Amino acid sequence: MQFPYIEDEEIKQLAAAEAKRQADGLEMIPSENHTSRAVLDMLGSRLTDKYSEGYPGARYYGGCEFVDKVENITIDRAKELFGVTHANVQAYSGSPANLAVYYALLNPGDTVLGLHLFYGGHMTHGLKVNFSGTLYNSVQYTTDKDGYINYDEIAKLAKEHSPKLIVGGYTAYPRQVDWQKLREIADSVDAFLLADISHISGLVVSGDHPSPVGIADVVVTTTHKSLRGPRGALILCNGNPSTPLKKLEKTKENIPSLIDRAIIPGLQGGPHNHQTAAIAVALKQALQPEFKEYGHQVAKNAKKLANELMDRGFDLVTGGTDTHLMVVDMTNKRVSGKQAESALGKAGITVNKNTVPFDPRSPFDPSGIRLGTPALTTRGMKEDEMVQIAAWIDDAIQHHSDEKYLANLHVKITEFTKDFPLPE
Repeated sequence: MQFPYIEDEEIKQLAAAEAKRQADGLEMIPSENHTSRAVLDMLGSRLTDKYSEGYPGARYYGGCEFVDKVENITIDRAKELFGVTHANVQAYSGSPANLAVYYALLNPGDTVLGLHLFYGGHMTHGLKVNFSGTLYNSVQYTTDKDGYINYDEIAKLAKEHSPKLIVGGYTAYPRQVDWQKLREIADSVDAFLLADISHISGLVVSGDHPSPVGIADVVVTTTHKSLRGPRGALILCNGNPSTPLKKLEKTKENIPSLIDRAIIPGLQGGPHNHQTAAIAVALKQALQPEFKEYGHQVAKNAKKLANELMDRGFDLVTGGTDTHLMVVDMTNKRVSGKQAESALGKAGITVNKNTVPFDPRSPFDPSGIRLGTPALTTRGMKEDEMVQIAAWIDDAIQHHSDEKYLANLHVKITEFTKDFPLPE
């Protein structure tokens, strides 16, 4: 019996509404971007129908000859792009990828040292309500009051607590990371070093941020954010996995095998083959010379936007940015981060509320907002557009309680975006 084709108009209309919302506004959450049509095509392909537990050439199901080729191509492109000898491309997203690294290298109760979420880290870097803070003994470092990482303080905490894993990874830290200093700290206490570059991987590829490859023991990145791919993740390291399956010690030499076994059979079943194919497409795009230009422009746009906002009296954490993002303390503007997020949203500018270092306010209604330039740059915007956007942000904050003003501002922004369509 032929399965009947049913058009779901309700969901179709909601998807169309979301596409229009993106097209008519400015997406400035730094973890968001716009994928190409080629990526979207793979996400909607028949590859989603195929189950393929295991790895290429060693599956638990038949009929994997084509998905094997897809995954091998994806692996090869990831290795080429980041300059590693081993890549696992099966993790469903960034948090499962970090979980896999923990599962591979640690035992429950082992100590992990990572930056606290409220100071620019991620929940998987040891937040007490996350698996990383409940299954493991989490020790959290903070920034200094100026927003900068204090490597001497990390070294002190490492000496006091002897972590088995140190996490260098940041979701709201606007400055470059000194990977070598983190390596030295990790070596001083015989710890593994995990570099989570999920936010900055596109800038690592373009050379606008130092790479941790060859310094960290494991590098994890999502494949969306500044890489402009689908939701997904890569786990990168150097070395070759061993076969056949046998119990392995948690040593640096065994990291590739430990990672692969952590993914399957440790944590996941079959990979999402449509997702893997979409990642392959995104990696091919990232291997082109044009992608480096994109990364350069993301960084230039962020620098320009930061300077324009500061010229308008906005207080930026660390006084600027070296990356694709900035964190703005709204205290001197007499609005909370939640109020700012709402006002900007009504004007067609999407940001997220965010804590600032040593924030006196609740994380549910913090003092700051976080914004970035990857999605704007994907649409072709450059420095001149950053000047205009900074002016609109300023206008929206000044009139944050004026619904009519914000609605009129949204009309202006919608007209502006017509010159910068979403990618095809």
